[in-house]
Amino acid sequence: MQQSVFCEPPKTIPSQSSPKHRKANTLASICVTFVADLLLLQLINRMLDLLPTTAPISLLPKPVLYTPSLTEYVRRKTVTVTIGDVPMGSDYPIRVQSMTTIDTMDTAGSVEQSIRMIEAGCEYIRITAPSVKEAQNLENIRKELRVRGYTTPLVADIHFTPNAAELAARIVEKVRINPGNYADRKRFEHIDYTDDSYAAELERIRDKFLPLVRICKQYGTAMRIGTNHGSLSDRILSRYGDTPVGMVESALEFLRICEDEQYYNIVLSMKSSNPQVMVQAYRLLVQRLDEEGLKPYPLHLGVTEAGEAEDGRIKSALGIGTLLEDGIGDTVRVSLTEEPEREAPVARALIYRYVNRAEQASPIPAIQSYPIDPFSYTRRTTREVFNFGGSNVPRVVADYSNVPLTDLDQLKAIGHFYLPVPDKWAMNDLGADFIYTGSTPAAFMLPNGLKEILDFTAWSTQADLANKFPLLTTAEYLNARAQSFSNRLNFVRVALADLTEDLIATIQADPSVVLLVTTENAHAMPELRRLFVELMNRNIQAPVVVQRAYPSIAPEDLPIYAATDVGGLLIDGLGDGIMLSGATDVDSRKRNNELAFGILQAARTRITKTEYISCPSCGRTLFDLQETTATIRQRTEHLKGIKIGIMGCIVNGPGEMADADYGYVGIGRDKIALYRGQQVIKKSVPAIRAVDELIELIREDGRWLEAGNSEQ
Repeated sequence: MQQSVFCEPPKTIPSQSSPKHRKANTLASICVTFVADLLLLQLINRMLDLLPTTAPISLLPKPVLYTPSLTEYVRRKTVTVTIGDVPMGSDYPIRVQSMTTIDTMDTAGSVEQSIRMIEAGCEYIRITAPSVKEAQNLENIRKELRVRGYTTPLVADIHFTPNAAELAARIVEKVRINPGNYADRKRFEHIDYTDDSYAAELERIRDKFLPLVRICKQYGTAMRIGTNHGSLSDRILSRYGDTPVGMVESALEFLRICEDEQYYNIVLSMKSSNPQVMVQAYRLLVQRLDEEGLKPYPLHLGVTEAGEAEDGRIKSALGIGTLLEDGIGDTVRVSLTEEPEREAPVARALIYRYVNRAEQASPIPAIQSYPIDPFSYTRRTTREVFNFGGSNVPRVVADYSNVPLTDLDQLKAIGHFYLPVPDKWAMNDLGADFIYTGSTPAAFMLPNGLKEILDFTAWSTQADLANKFPLLTTAEYLNARAQSFSNRLNFVRVALADLTEDLIATIQADPSVVLLVTTENAHAMPELRRLFVELMNRNIQAPVVVQRAYPSIAPEDLPIYAATDVGGLLIDGLGDGIMLSGATDVDSRKRNNELAFGILQAARTRITKTEYISCPSCGRTLFDLQETTATIRQRTEHLKGIKIGIMGCIVNGPGEMADADYGYVGIGRDKIALYRGQQVIKKSVPAIRAVDELIELIREDGRWLEAGNSEQ
């Protein structure tokens, strides 16, 4: 087994022998190791004698990495998992799935909703089974679907109830269990375990889990071991903390039991409402499977509690798309607070982008030295240039280069408003920082909060350069070294192929340069990442703005593509700004601006609005989730930076909204519990009053602001 350079080895539980025995074992171990080393050295010397004297040789182990290639699109190889007549794994297409929201005891409603989901493109249908009675009714739902000609595999979603899982495994094609609550109850307690007591806990879990494993093996039922970031057990949190390492270990504890029983019909998942945590956990899982010699199981991808509308799509794409770019993922579920049949088209759009990726992509030079830790977030170190880089938040650049800027109202689309009565400019929270006008300067003086970028030739003719800055091609930049250009801020448009030794040396010596990076490669995000890697390996600390344009895609796919390409970089700490180009009218320009800010928000790199962590609803939901989410959003969306969790039931309650400031959780039919962080503040509030009381709670904490003019 090769040891990775990227993470610590897994913790092991030492044997509990006496000091005398330990000393003897240590001496024996030293002797054995010494003999083994001598034998290994002799073997290496013999091998070297057989090699030509000029043959290069490296005795260092090759690092294990979470992806087959950082620069070439290669699907991760997995075992095949049998799920009814729709197998999953790398030998098959990436599958689409979703989950019903109807009460599982409503057989007719569940069947009708399942059919709508199947016809929308779902290849697996997941249905909650919170107790034995719902698990039993899965048989009626399955029979009716088969009578009506639908053979789509069903998946039972289990929390807390092993007896429901054991029953469901005899009925449906797959069961999903959550290792955080299958054998544990969460009390938010920290427990100091000894190695002996922790080992005893693992035995307790084995005893509780083995019956399900054996039933699944007997009936040919598949299983998903699905870790959720927000519902890690107290045991895992006490030992590993609230980390991707803890998420991975939570699943591996259960997986090792399955492998001991020679049961391999398993899918794994690492879900979180934070895309950054989600991506890190999946990467670490892939690596740990390889390091431990476990089988390469298929992966179910999803950002849990992603929310609704465009924000939900951005957050989902940022997490799911980043992994798909590296060939990771075998089935996708997009969790939106909408009707489940609306999730499938988004999942299909994400997946379709990779159908012919390898054939469409241009070759990218391989990465020889990878300077990024893929399992934790560290922002790339950059120098501060004007207000880019350093400790500044990433900037948003609006592209107006394809239309003359002649009217003050044209800036409304990017969050800047001229107010005639007080004769001044105002800006909302989504006000762009820079505007790129190409070869045609703005026809009027811009507001103080907005700076202008011009093509170098047009910029060089301007009289007042205090708020105007040049954008140069690489040729112009190299040729202009002897000319006069801005001594504060200069933009240079760069692609990976432009990074010559001459350009690199010039950038290294220039404290005024910000790079605007672009690519035409179908494998866009990895090529841009490769460019960043080159900058880092050359110790170039110039800030970088990522420019992307999508001239030929459907409008509904724009947030998915942009969130993947730019957000996938931001997740790894790469990027100091965004410019989304190609808008041709006011509406599309407004959308590009909002999308840029939405991507920064989802990547947790620049917070400009309220964030909602809302679950997609299921048969456990105890109130009208979509209507309630819309109401809460309408009344609180002006509270910049506050995170509000809206959860349909206690299963998806305080855990799933782990990093929310406030929580709204269903605990009974039209009964709500209100949380501050993970602490219950008000229990059993009638749903009719709950939104008002949530606002009152925010007001009590001094965080409430009255909504102002919608344009300011």
